[in-house]
Amino acid sequence: MEKKYLFSPGPTMLPPGVLLKMAEPIMHHREPEFEKIYAEIREGMKYLFQTKNEVLIFTSSGTGAMEGAVSNLLSKGDKAIVVRGGKFGERWGEICKAYGIEFIPIDVEWGKAVDPKRIQELVESDSSIRAVYTQASETSTGVKHPIQAIADLMKRYEDKVVVVDAITGIGVFDIPIDAWGLDVVISGSQKALMLPPGLSFVTLNDKAWKLVEKSTLPKYYFDFKKELKNTKKNQSSYTPAISLYVGLRETLRMIRTEGLEAVFHRHRTLAEATRRAVKALGLELYAPDSPSDAVTAVKIPAGIDGEKLKDLFFEKFGITVAEGQDRAKGKIIRIAHLGYYERLDMVMVISALEMLLKEMGYSFELGTGVKAAEEILMK
Repeated sequence: MEKKYLFSPGPTMLPPGVLLKMAEPIMHHREPEFEKIYAEIREGMKYLFQTKNEVLIFTSSGTGAMEGAVSNLLSKGDKAIVVRGGKFGERWGEICKAYGIEFIPIDVEWGKAVDPKRIQELVESDSSIRAVYTQASETSTGVKHPIQAIADLMKRYEDKVVVVDAITGIGVFDIPIDAWGLDVVISGSQKALMLPPGLSFVTLNDKAWKLVEKSTLPKYYFDFKKELKNTKKNQSSYTPAISLYVGLRETLRMIRTEGLEAVFHRHRTLAEATRRAVKALGLELYAPDSPSDAVTAVKIPAGIDGEKLKDLFFEKFGITVAEGQDRAKGKIIRIAHLGYYERLDMVMVISALEMLLKEMGYSFELGTGVKAAEEILMK
């Protein structure tokens, strides 16, 4: 009998207590019981996002909120800048294209972070640019982008916003939205929020809401103005994923109890232990210069079949790690450490990696990676 473990960067492992809460009898979403839960969620989300503004919630994957951040902010004739440094950066461009928005891509080498100067040059060259779309943490490559620096340069413009996909950023590392002046920030339930997929989140500042007021693109379900009106009444515009809201209240309570600084420190420690371990094994990081604390992308050593390695994790140990996508397929594996993970989880997954690499003919001394991880985790 093998236990099953999720080390993919979404969905991630779920706390048992949260699962039990979500298994309770369902309630009706238009009754006071649900409104009370929603009221607590509203305050918890503001705490997590470090903002005074409302955080809108939609029953969808994170891509739903991403789509809404295009259809609600832009109008016909507007242009956008899209940072394309991985699969999810490319998604921003695909959404813009679906709505007839001309976008200027900044193609960043996979495994590298964007240079804010490239954004600044483009913004200054075209007055019709209304938004810059980027990631805080590019899940497909394990890269952390310099969003604070991007926000600083976008503050100069009253009619242009920066939109950040922080789906693997919020709740992982410090993103003080109001303090940094980030205009629009998005997240999802299946990452650091320790829930199943199915909820997406978006918060907007006053500058962004001014664009919403002017937006002429079509919208229906992902209508930010409509959702804000209902959020303030502790309601959703349409039937929500009620059980996920119940679970969300519980995970937000867990995060508040641990404290944001402690949450960020835990993720930072787990990430550093994982990076030290793989480097001790002679492996290379896919994003060595700007790694995210959400997920570690590891280059597969020469002579090792990357897809086979990923499959063996599950076949031998019941562990799901993520493989590379698109141009990185077969070249990397991605080991997550965001959400419901602690120190011994990382020791376990590194131990499994060692055993599989040894079995596949990679030469090193068993225990080397585990030792390197433990030296970080014991501090």
